[in-house]
Amino acid sequence: MSRIRSVASSALGVHRRTLLAATGAVSLSAGLGYALRPTDSQAATATATATAPATTAEARATAGEPVTAAPLAPYTHGTTLAQVAAPRTSSGYRRLGSGPGWQRVVRSELAAPKSGRAGRRTALAAFVQLTDLHLIDSQHPLRLEFLRSTDVHAWRPQEALTVPGAISLVERVNALRGAPVTGSPLHFAMTTGDNTDNNAKSELEWFLTIMSGGRVTPDSGDPRHYEGVQNSGLKQYWQPDSTARDADKQLGFPHIEGFLAAAIREMNSPGLTIPWYSTVGNHDAMPLGTYGHGDSYLAEFAVGGKKLMSLSASEAKKLQDTLKGDTDPKGTWFRDLLRAHSRDLRSVTPDDNRAPFTAAEYVEAHLDPAYQGVGPAGHGYSAANVEAGTQYYSFRISDDVIGISLDTTDAGGHYNGSVGASQLRWLERTLRQNKGSYALVFSHHTSGTMTNLRPDPARPNDRRHGGEDVLAVLGRHTNVVAWVNGHIHRNVITPHTASGGHSFWEISTASHVDFPQLARVVEVVDNKDGTLSLFTTLIESAAPHRTDFTDLSQTGLAALYRELSFNAPGASTTQAGEPGDRNAELVLKKV
Repeated sequence: MSRIRSVASSALGVHRRTLLAATGAVSLSAGLGYALRPTDSQAATATATATAPATTAEARATAGEPVTAAPLAPYTHGTTLAQVAAPRTSSGYRRLGSGPGWQRVVRSELAAPKSGRAGRRTALAAFVQLTDLHLIDSQHPLRLEFLRSTDVHAWRPQEALTVPGAISLVERVNALRGAPVTGSPLHFAMTTGDNTDNNAKSELEWFLTIMSGGRVTPDSGDPRHYEGVQNSGLKQYWQPDSTARDADKQLGFPHIEGFLAAAIREMNSPGLTIPWYSTVGNHDAMPLGTYGHGDSYLAEFAVGGKKLMSLSASEAKKLQDTLKGDTDPKGTWFRDLLRAHSRDLRSVTPDDNRAPFTAAEYVEAHLDPAYQGVGPAGHGYSAANVEAGTQYYSFRISDDVIGISLDTTDAGGHYNGSVGASQLRWLERTLRQNKGSYALVFSHHTSGTMTNLRPDPARPNDRRHGGEDVLAVLGRHTNVVAWVNGHIHRNVITPHTASGGHSFWEISTASHVDFPQLARVVEVVDNKDGTLSLFTTLIESAAPHRTDFTDLSQTGLAALYRELSFNAPGASTTQAGEPGDRNAELVLKKV
């Protein structure tokens, strides 16, 4: 049986790691990020962390749910250790059911696991990672559905259902009875970016409401009916309410009367019952996740009354090449394309709520008391971030563990990332000042996708640094145990060993917009034998695996969201990763 080390009480216990953390970070770091200051951060205070389990219980009681004690660990119910969605038919449009779970794999590349550790280990921290929710305003004029003429997966049939899918994921997290291996209370949830899809205020409002709780209507434009590619009559898109034989129906996709009306009606999210934090991704920071801010034409197009829904395959290929080749970071070529096709634009209802938001507006929205939920206030961000124009911060997780959230987006444009020199110095300083605490680093981009070194227009003299430079900084600090990220929509766990011998794990988790639509629970434990273990356990949403085309309830739509994503034409079949990238025990040396 694992022993659970309680998080700090209202007065931080005075032991080596706590004392070092407190004395090493007593002030804001030149306004560049959120400093590790328990007196300022609700989530960083021992009080907030310690009371999180009680808050969860109270919230469940208020909702009329039975409050039960955490189970004896380990447990598998509600995780992919028990079962996963799997096809139950073999051809055409494949229906899903429950398949066998994924076993846990012990990975020993960085340290040898020692026998008897299960009886010795002590839990240091436990959290849930949600990543790449991609909440999509599917009627937004500034979308690239028409790229489907050259790349069939450039538009996904499930895109109108991201809201019920995300709500169902929140419901799954709320239903977890502690961490699966140790039984530790879940201290927090972290979203590692691309929370929204198109840098639209409508999507940001939906994301914050889903996470904090409340009613959300995933609709924009005309409130009376859907206006987008799925009722356009264009055969390259699935037309669910129509009996027309579109391209997807020829592959077996169903005719579902009332689908679009159900997809845009009001829904209700219970909100997470544990504290949650937010990390920014490129789709949160830039229109379409790739175009830097500044073009007034694109900003006006986003809220306007025209939408391009079809494009020839040859022109679509040219546009996609500019995106992949990073040759149009400001969207100039895209703007000219829209102007050239002014006669082909379809009329939609204008909506100011589709406007792009700035980095400051993103942080300010998190600070809005309406979206506090169970906290912390700002979900990691603070007024200091607004003042300094930054989106990175640090916070205390438990007595022995800190969290560091990075901003790896490049405001200069393009979907790959980097960090500025000032942020990299802040990261190094934060790790050094908190050398007595283990560190978990969070970002959107992976080390391998931080290749975009284009200058930030707001800070042209702040040199940009790629993934190798970040790895070098993390490798110099023996307190780093993991770098947790997303962006690539695939489960990948990578061991890293620095030149000095220090090692840590990079944990990349699949998205919740593409199948298999996963999130990940991570537990950090001290094995009391000179090693640490990080346990990773993947979870699906709470929606049933089987779908019913006549069930257009919120839960029924969430189940359909998963099944549509499995059948999406052109979708990758490798996003779940290898067995060792899923449910794993990651062993490393304790320094």
